[in-house]
Amino acid sequence: MAHLLGAEALHLEFPTRVVFDGVSLGIDEGDRIGVVGRNGDGKSSLLAMLAGRLEPDSGRVTVRGGVRVGVLDQADTIGDEGTVGEAVVGDLPQHEWAGSARVRDVIAGLLSDIPWDAPIAGLSGGQRRRVALAHLLIDDWDVVFLDEPTNHLDVEAIAWLAEHLKRRWPANQGGLLVVTHDRWFLDEVCNTTWEVHDRIVEPFEGGYAAYILQRVERDRQAASIEARRQNLARKELAWLRRGAPARTSKPKFRIDAANALIADVPEIRDKTELQSLAVTRLGKDVVDLLDTSVSYGDRAVLKDVEWRIAPGERTGILGVNGAGKSTLLGLVSGAVEPTSGRVKRGKTVQVATLTQRLDELEDHLNDPVRVVIAGLRTTYTFGTGSKAAELTPGQLLERMGFSNAQLSTPVKDLSGGQKRRLQLLMILLEQPNVLILDEPTNDLDTDMLAAMEDLLDTWPGTLLVVSHDRYFIERVTDQQYAILGGHLRHLPGGVDEYLRLRTRERDAPAAPPASVAVSAPGLSGADLRAAQKELSALERRLEKLEKQIADGKTALADHDQSDYAGIGVEMARIGTLEAERDGVEERWFELTEQIG
Repeated sequence: MAHLLGAEALHLEFPTRVVFDGVSLGIDEGDRIGVVGRNGDGKSSLLAMLAGRLEPDSGRVTVRGGVRVGVLDQADTIGDEGTVGEAVVGDLPQHEWAGSARVRDVIAGLLSDIPWDAPIAGLSGGQRRRVALAHLLIDDWDVVFLDEPTNHLDVEAIAWLAEHLKRRWPANQGGLLVVTHDRWFLDEVCNTTWEVHDRIVEPFEGGYAAYILQRVERDRQAASIEARRQNLARKELAWLRRGAPARTSKPKFRIDAANALIADVPEIRDKTELQSLAVTRLGKDVVDLLDTSVSYGDRAVLKDVEWRIAPGERTGILGVNGAGKSTLLGLVSGAVEPTSGRVKRGKTVQVATLTQRLDELEDHLNDPVRVVIAGLRTTYTFGTGSKAAELTPGQLLERMGFSNAQLSTPVKDLSGGQKRRLQLLMILLEQPNVLILDEPTNDLDTDMLAAMEDLLDTWPGTLLVVSHDRYFIERVTDQQYAILGGHLRHLPGGVDEYLRLRTRERDAPAAPPASVAVSAPGLSGADLRAAQKELSALERRLEKLEKQIADGKTALADHDQSDYAGIGVEMARIGTLEAERDGVEERWFELTEQIG
């Protein structure tokens, strides 16, 4: 494969530290490289040097003659002048850009909901990000550098971007370098991973899953180095290897040694024990949304939502920006009152919300980290059952990646990711039994995301998560729901099903006027009557299954909490019922779409 770009003996030094020392690497045709590493280790600096935006103190970067390099910066670089169309295509005549299949694809994928003549000055941060990305992608680059491209993008836009990059160049042509903490995106797009750490860049074959496999093997061979990091990587590996087959299809190296590492690794969460503890802390009633609707003026945001949240439930909420996710969480927390219907809360429910803002830290900006945590609780019980341990605030902070030196740092001097971790710890120390996480992954690198997931694995309560980070939401939750057209819909097929539904929703023809009678597409006569009969039977079966599941959970709450074997049997029975309910529900949706 032809060489596109190379770096030789790069050395970069800031006044307080050396960032890189003697780094040599290259990008060839067909390389799709993901860059990972801790915040502050130099990922963006590496990209800037390779792109010619930052001069190294020594060493050099060479680009093959004629190679064009396009860059998406992490910061907002578009001005406030002009319209969306001018920012994307400049002064190109309409017949030129409209005749390009690539330009039309980019506009449809990123800007379909933004008016073409909207002024740039009036756009939100997320919309500006999409405009900048669209401006980059419409051009014909040989090498594309992307610094945190998924910031401000929802799950749907991230999936589109991954697909676009996979088919942007013919096979074994073009080069891509992407800095991101989105682990699903890394695994979906990249065939090589560069880890930036300790002033070097270490290459790994494959995407994120392959990188984790190799890193565990590397750590196994040097067990005395970064012992805690090794344990987190092993747990991450166990989930990756037990997940979807696609996560393990890319590695091309021998993984027998890595498999041996997880032969006796238990499931990442002890669901039976967590469920038992959740029931003990919450009782059988958590929060029930009963035929609930919310409207703002003439705009209906949520319609007829029926959701009974169970003790220990771990649910992810999906939906486009503005679909009503925050409104739904507000109903659960009590911050939003329903326009119709009612919300029923258990007597012992204590809800805490990790918001996108850092409100919990506002009153502590001048206080050292250690003082802030110590003022809340002297000890914290981490883990469950026989694995439970009492941790001091200092030990808990260390678990979330704070060094001893940082414990004395004032809150105002922490990085964005450190403030985010401190915010989560403050909320957990309040001992809530219902935890709502609203975009919790902002500003966190992959190692800190793994540390947060490890902490949540042993948290015995009800967990509700809104996130555009697909990997995170699949990792910490057991089921997903979506808000589609104001309705809350269960997703037995997870994020993949959500993306299919959104595609179908976008491609569906406009609804005919209400006065026009519409017959069932493809069904008439005997077929239509048979479908309606089956639909009625499915509705009766769903009602029966829901009652059996509710009765099972009630019985679980009254069960002897010391009888773990009996609890396990009951949990397995409930799981079977839930699986059957999901299958029946999926068939019900298929029939309703056929009947219309």
